[in-house]
Amino acid sequence: MQTVKAFYDHTTDEPVTAEIREIRPVQDKTAVILDRTIFYPEGGGQPADRGSINGIPLLDVQEQDDEILHFISSDGAKSLNLGKAELILDAKRRRDLSSQHTAQHILSGMIFRMLGAPTVSMHMGDEICTIDVNKAGITMNDLYPVEDAVQNIIEEDCPIVTHLCPPEDIHRFNLRRLPPQGEEVIRVVEIGGYDFTPCCGTHLCSSGKAAMLRVLGAERYKGMTRITFIAGRRVFEESRILRRQAEGISQTLNAPVRELYPAVQALVQKTEQLERGLNLKNTELAQFRAARLLSDAGLENSTDNTKIYKKMFADISQNDVLLTAKIAQKTCGCILVFASVQDKKFCALTPDKETDIRPLLKKLMEDAGGQGGGGPQFFQGSFSDKAALENFINSVPERLED
Repeated sequence: MQTVKAFYDHTTDEPVTAEIREIRPVQDKTAVILDRTIFYPEGGGQPADRGSINGIPLLDVQEQDDEILHFISSDGAKSLNLGKAELILDAKRRRDLSSQHTAQHILSGMIFRMLGAPTVSMHMGDEICTIDVNKAGITMNDLYPVEDAVQNIIEEDCPIVTHLCPPEDIHRFNLRRLPPQGEEVIRVVEIGGYDFTPCCGTHLCSSGKAAMLRVLGAERYKGMTRITFIAGRRVFEESRILRRQAEGISQTLNAPVRELYPAVQALVQKTEQLERGLNLKNTELAQFRAARLLSDAGLENSTDNTKIYKKMFADISQNDVLLTAKIAQKTCGCILVFASVQDKKFCALTPDKETDIRPLLKKLMEDAGGQGGGGPQFFQGSFSDKAALENFINSVPERLED
């Protein structure tokens, strides 16, 4: 005997009595078979309901081979027995999913009407929903009028009616997509005469209960367009989050919320200007540092390509160390091995195209517990602690042939 599908008629968290017909182990979970269920099984892009059976939380609900399997933990199943059981639906989750699904029907219908793009797939996540429509290049500018049209239908509070009809009567409806094949009864969801769609998901009783839909983005996907949206209370929650963030930014920038964009643009421009100035100063400092190092070591204009000059910098970053090394390399022909103590990293460079510094440095680095790599003329690596870096630098010989 198949499980009676009572989930279309039950949308509250009021307890419902059902009978447990079978308790079946399935891998690391347990499946419960009921004589009737108020829990919608996953299907058609809509996730499954949640709730409880005799207080045991539902993990998932799936329909397989004409059976509806209610999955619970194996530990929880130990307290269940065949016979009467109390079912409680997670009504908040059901309302959310029904809101997303209803809004998706309206959105898909308006996209088809206004842009000529049929929806080919839909996915409802816990945070966002997506539809894939069979038309490439749809932009947010295209979707703003669609979004307005959807909101108009929501505000009209159109009735949502479910028609159950045999396949031979399906031609009575102006369907947005083809009905499933092989069904004895086809379930057609009508939204106020605007949209007729074969669908087995859960929906609201009227469009107004969806409250609002918001399109979040559109992107190219497999030659189509993937559209991201949210509806119902998710829009309210998203608005609250954005408002709080906007108020925080407003206080930080000392600018009104409605003027944040130009204020952020001004901040970005100022930051970019400061970064350019800082980069220039860093380069000038690296030039001075490189000249001073080579002068103190007597290596200005050195052409000795076997000499290895080692230097550890205690108070500058690896980026500044590398910049210093690159500048020094322009006037020094020897091998440079420079390290940043604070970042526990090193770099090694040679201007000689015939020299390969990898064999020596790779072995010494690995022996000291470091990781890294590079090419014949440039090699770099890092260490987990400063002592290991210092041991590596000390192990590097004064000359390549040593």
